[in-house]
Amino acid sequence: MELMLIAGLMVLAVSAGIVLDRLLLTRIGENVLKAARMRAQQILAQAEAEAHNYRREHLEQAEMALQQQREAFEQEQAEARKALQQAQERLIERQEALNRRTLRVNEREKTLAKAAEAIEALRREADAQVRQAEALHQQVQTLWETLQRQQAMLEQRTRELSDLQQALTQKQEELKRLQEEQLCKLEQLASMTRQEAREVLLAQMVEEAKLEAASMIKEIRDEARMKANREARKIILTAIQRTAASHAIENTVSVVNIQSDEMKGRIIGREGRNIRAFEAATGIEVIVDDTPEAVILSGFNPIRREIARLALTKLIQDGRIHPARIEEVVEKATAEIEEEILETGERTVIELNLHGMHPELIRLIGRMRYRTSYGQNLLAHSIETARIASLIAAELGLDAAKARRAGLLHDIGKVVEEDIDQPHALVGMELCRKYKEDPEVCNAVGAHHDEIEMTTLIAPIVQAADAISGARPGARREALEAYIKRLEKLEALASSFAGVERVYAIQAGREVRVIVNHSLVSDAQAEQLAIDIAKKIQSEMQYPGQIKVTVIREVRSVSYAK
Repeated sequence: MELMLIAGLMVLAVSAGIVLDRLLLTRIGENVLKAARMRAQQILAQAEAEAHNYRREHLEQAEMALQQQREAFEQEQAEARKALQQAQERLIERQEALNRRTLRVNEREKTLAKAAEAIEALRREADAQVRQAEALHQQVQTLWETLQRQQAMLEQRTRELSDLQQALTQKQEELKRLQEEQLCKLEQLASMTRQEAREVLLAQMVEEAKLEAASMIKEIRDEARMKANREARKIILTAIQRTAASHAIENTVSVVNIQSDEMKGRIIGREGRNIRAFEAATGIEVIVDDTPEAVILSGFNPIRREIARLALTKLIQDGRIHPARIEEVVEKATAEIEEEILETGERTVIELNLHGMHPELIRLIGRMRYRTSYGQNLLAHSIETARIASLIAAELGLDAAKARRAGLLHDIGKVVEEDIDQPHALVGMELCRKYKEDPEVCNAVGAHHDEIEMTTLIAPIVQAADAISGARPGARREALEAYIKRLEKLEALASSFAGVERVYAIQAGREVRVIVNHSLVSDAQAEQLAIDIAKKIQSEMQYPGQIKVTVIREVRSVSYAK
């Protein structure tokens, strides 16, 4: 029991000691912790002060370093900007060089296209020359056959001359016998000697033989000249028809004014797509050069050129230029021009009081408005020819309406769109036949340049009216000074040949008459002189139509009665 009590006391004492020890340790820990905290605060305050000083020192150094870095960065940035600017300048230069190279490439493409067209034209011309050579070969064969026939005729004529010679020999023998008898009679009756009688008879025979020989020579020469002239005209006319090159109209460009040169870039478009689309849609070449505030349209077809001019004007006014818009505007311009052509044809037919004409002929008459020849408008020339032909026919008591109709349609073959290897007079005649025109009108249209024979009285009237309208001074916008110079040059060329006494240019330069000295130039030389003058005029002068050369050799016999 006591042990248990002692044990309990001991446990109690131990517990109390532990509690006391804990209390003491807690108090001591608190004091130590308090002192540690105070020490920590002092260390922290000192650390903060040192950190503040350190921060201030290092912040100034950092600011200085940052300033240095900023300056270096700004310098690098300036250098970079300068390098960028130089790179941009080089890029601009390369872009300009690329643009120039693009333009050169486009020009080369156009040149290649033109070269291809030229090659194609040369090929067609070569084909035409081959056909022409074949035709000329056929003509040569025909001419050879004609020459053989003429040779046969000449041989026959030679045989006839031989027979005549034999007959003449017989007559001469008989004449000698008669002469002997006559001489005897003359000697008996006239108391003349034989020598005197012989001289009289010889003089009579020589005179008769001269007259007979001159008559026969003249007949043979006239017949040969007639046949030769006919064959020569046929051959020359055929050669001219087959070898004459197509004549380009005088005006081949149109100028479209623009507000500023900035519009040229929009017309060209990106990489030239707008200008290519426009040229493809119209068939007209667009020339954008250094001409200020102007764009040039170049082409041989006046109607296409007018469509291109109207379409480009509308595109510039609208401002919207791209391939789809170009095609739309070109279609509208084409419709407007076609409508204007029909209106012009109808107005012309009504103005000349012509009825019952086919609509296709009316459309072709309207197309004449856009065709010129040496500056003379084809429609105005046709109207003038129709009026002149009508007046001449009325004065002669013929049908003035038919003459007026033929005069209006005489050059209708010039505006046919198809490429036909025939003279325009024959093409116009076929058109008139196709659209049921009067046969007299068709003949007048086909014969106004002597391609076919004139079978009606209206045909020479239309030919004369055409010459009056086209050949008069001023009809084809030829200046008076140039016209006078052309006549003077024409007379000077003809006067440069030997044996020429006087030269006169008549019919507004369409004919030159040359009077030669009969003692220096024979009849045969006169014919050759006309050919030489015509060749020299053709090689050294430029003139519309044709010039007729007439050489006159005049022989005057003068005697005086006293």
